[in-house]
Amino acid sequence: MLQTIQSDIVVDVVGETCPVPLVEMRKAVMKAKKGDIIEVKGTHPASKQEIPMAVDSLGLELLGIREEDQVWHIFIQK
Repeated sequence: MLQTIQSDIVVDVVGETCPVPLVEMRKAVMKAKKGDIIEVKGTHPASKQEIPMAVDSLGLELLGIREEDQVWHIFIQK
């Protein structure tokens, strides 16, 4: 299922550490239209935990998390 998700917005924060991934995810959410799918991809382990918590607190939908070659992809729908 996650392999077939078409992202409307991709936020590439590979190599960035806190708080950059969370800040960039929030910027993307603000720009996104209702129904848009945002893909956040990164490598920072703490951000992989923090972003889903932020998604929940913002009332957004977490579609899933995929990890490949030490890069995680978090899919969010606004």
